[in-house]
Amino acid sequence: MAALQSSFTSLSLSSNSFLGQRFSLPLCLPQVGLTEKPSSISAKLKQWERKDCKPNSLPVLHKVHVRVGDTIKVISGRDKGKIGEITEIFRHNSTIKVKEINLKTKHVKSKGEDEPGQIIKIEAPIHSSNVMLYSEEQNVASRVGHKTLDNGKRVRYLIKTGEIIDSAENWKRVIKEKEKKTEAVAASQAFDI
Repeated sequence: MAALQSSFTSLSLSSNSFLGQRFSLPLCLPQVGLTEKPSSISAKLKQWERKDCKPNSLPVLHKVHVRVGDTIKVISGRDKGKIGEITEIFRHNSTIKVKEINLKTKHVKSKGEDEPGQIIKIEAPIHSSNVMLYSEEQNVASRVGHKTLDNGKRVRYLIKTGEIIDSAENWKRVIKEKEKKTEAVAASQAFDI
């Protein structure tokens, strides 16, 4: 082995490769069998872009104590004390949008020469832990409880007042409002065409 190394160190390469420099082997020869497996290239997302995922790569959906159409009171933050109705829920990060609460200013660029840019107010989401369910009848905010009625139906109720939140009338009202909203959007799109 030593004789082989000495013959390689004395060997000089041609002038066109490595400019006539001497070629030398390292004292320890490299290992032939590598045990490392090639890893796949993956884009690393920022922490605020990442969603917690289950092993099957679906996002983890958190349980939220409020639902769309509930009347709530904000208990912390800039809008503390305001009362509003929930319009949208994002379960992957436990945030909600409330009508006319947590308004942010958005600057919209003009889309063409005929349409100018504008400044609009949009509702930004707030965390669900910053709100409590609110009773409009008794003007009190309360935590939510669950109980089973005599007919076997499981409903939510306000702990302080005992008022049942999940009633058929509330859901019918929410569904009618959604239908009105979709009709208005469809009418505005048809009007634009």
